[in-house]
Amino acid sequence: MTQPTLPKTATFPSGAFQYRGGALHVEDVPLARIAASVGTPAYVYSTAELAANWHAYADAFADAPVDICYALKANSNLAVIRTLAGFGAGADVVSSGELERAMAAGIPASRCVFSGVGKSWSEMAFALKAGIHQINVESFPELEMLSAVAQELGVTAPIAIRVNPDVDAETHGKIATGRKEDKFGIDWAHAREAFARAKSLPGLNPVGVAVHIGSQLIKTSPFESAYRKLAGLVVQLREDGIDIRRIDVGGGLGVPYRPNDHLADHKAYAAVVRQTLGHLDCHITLEPGRSLVATAGLLLSTVNFVKEGLHRRFLVLDAAMNDLIRPSLYEAWHTILTVKEPDAGAGQVSMDVVGPVCESGDTFAKERQMPPVAAGDLVALMTAGAYGAVMASTYNSRPLVPEVLVQGSDWSVVRHRQGMAELLAMEAMPPWLDPSAG
Repeated sequence: MTQPTLPKTATFPSGAFQYRGGALHVEDVPLARIAASVGTPAYVYSTAELAANWHAYADAFADAPVDICYALKANSNLAVIRTLAGFGAGADVVSSGELERAMAAGIPASRCVFSGVGKSWSEMAFALKAGIHQINVESFPELEMLSAVAQELGVTAPIAIRVNPDVDAETHGKIATGRKEDKFGIDWAHAREAFARAKSLPGLNPVGVAVHIGSQLIKTSPFESAYRKLAGLVVQLREDGIDIRRIDVGGGLGVPYRPNDHLADHKAYAAVVRQTLGHLDCHITLEPGRSLVATAGLLLSTVNFVKEGLHRRFLVLDAAMNDLIRPSLYEAWHTILTVKEPDAGAGQVSMDVVGPVCESGDTFAKERQMPPVAAGDLVALMTAGAYGAVMASTYNSRPLVPEVLVQGSDWSVVRHRQGMAELLAMEAMPPWLDPSAG
């Protein structure tokens, strides 16, 4: 087929994040104002950018029977979920905890898809009792367990079976999920057998096929390869007497992390879905996560020191790998901007941008070209709305940082900064170590 080529070129700052009057703003709010109020590090999200990202999908698929189920694993803040729910989002969840979050934020279970390779008995039971729209099954043992759970509850579980199409998503190895060596889905060669088994088991209603080949795809060609295989499977399953009426096509497009990144366009992606699956008369479910929230968020940080070494210059921030682990875990790039706009013609200096955690891996960037900065300056790590706060930890006994949501000139703390007392209160001494226990 002739693939539409409508690439987007990334620039920073852009969208809801712009320099105004020499200061970086999120919508109509100066980031420095937020830093002065809540301190740093802090995550800051833009409602306008969430809306723009949502409408990019909604507009591209406007004439198609499509459900957009936001993948909560990208960012599970309740205010973020509620914002997307207001636009019409369902949810893709991978734990009973995420399902509870979705429902708490206003997305009913009937608009949720439950994915994941390791669902427990209790998680399956919770989802079925809540009235889950669909459970995506990923193994033969899961089929057997879900059948038993459904029988015990006296219900029928609507399921899709996630198949592994053995398609290389051409992305980072740790976020590729559709190759034969990946843990996800049922092997392609066993797909028809899995559906036959599902049809024979009591308490199961196999209504759909699911696939997810990976995250951060910047081209549509891997999607096309996977979806063409999927279309052929649907035809075979219908010949086998299994009435497939739903297709879950998995996650969405990649996002810009570097300046001048070239990315597939939403309309081009929608065209691939239509041309490969449109003739099957199936309801389509999309599960975008990163592409809805990543560009809507940044991590705001303060420069602690500029450390001059013999061989390298280090920009030491108050943010660390426990706050944003992606650079350490995935060697990921995040564009780093100074909150104060650099002077026109300001020179660039090579710096390693690091955090205070006692790990060499606590590095956000190596030999990054940066404008002049000094202790006390604010910087923003861009495109951090996905897999940032949600993957944070308290390593080095560093409490979790706040999250802030902006709408126009208004902003609100949507997760408070965790205090040490709160962190310590989660633990307890055993009686033999507690002198007050006697």
